[in-house]
Amino acid sequence: MSERSNGTISYEELLGFYSEAGVDTPLDDKPIDRFKQSAEIIKQVAAARETAVPQERANVRHTPRHAPPQRISVEGQVATAHELARNAKNLDELFEALKSFNGCTLKLTAKNTCFADGTPHSKLMLVGEAPGREEDLQGIPFVGRSGMLLNRILAAIGLKREDVYIANTIPWRPPGNRTPTPMETELCRPFIERQIELSAPEILVALGGPAMQVLTGVKNGIIRTRGQWLSHHLENGKTIPVMPTFHPAYLLRTPSQKKLAWADFLEIRNALDQPV
Repeated sequence: MSERSNGTISYEELLGFYSEAGVDTPLDDKPIDRFKQSAEIIKQVAAARETAVPQERANVRHTPRHAPPQRISVEGQVATAHELARNAKNLDELFEALKSFNGCTLKLTAKNTCFADGTPHSKLMLVGEAPGREEDLQGIPFVGRSGMLLNRILAAIGLKREDVYIANTIPWRPPGNRTPTPMETELCRPFIERQIELSAPEILVALGGPAMQVLTGVKNGIIRTRGQWLSHHLENGKTIPVMPTFHPAYLLRTPSQKKLAWADFLEIRNALDQPV
């Protein structure tokens, strides 16, 4: 990025830099000074301690007055996620538990929590990786171009969107549609596993390699693994068959692979038609 003779950068060059860096959505009209924000929080905590009752001050006398609040470890956040998910008795409670969970930083930059779409307790549940821009704006998984293609694929095997249940392993959009980190995946894993358990589908479809790895633990690439029946093991001991196939976004970029995805969904249709 070039600079002008007076050391300034033009708006056009700055926007070009942001575009190349993957920045596509402004979060606010003005930049936020996170260092100043943290300092204000520390001041508020200190002020709260000053106004606490004498007994409470005595209990925390060993703590430095201006020390920042303790950060919970990643392991602690994962344990919290497991507890919240486990205590949810139905999908509505699970959705509320997910919205109350603040352990994943993706929630800070996302506009909405994309929990699910379609009909809960359907025989078929489809699981993708993470929301995109349109999904984040609407709070519904698979509503952008990928969602429209998914709707057409379902229609080709005689199903409507309302006939299935749709979710993602990550309910918040990563900034710039980047790949979720392993830590972010582990923080969200308890919720999608509990969502599957509460929805109780007969068949799972893993849309893309990341979803396949979360649901089955298989590390092979999606090209090598698609079309082969795998298994998802629930905490209650039950097992659900999983069909891994290409994510609709990949099919939009690589139309030549649609014939393989079509074969996978024909296999899914045959499995749905089998008597229980």
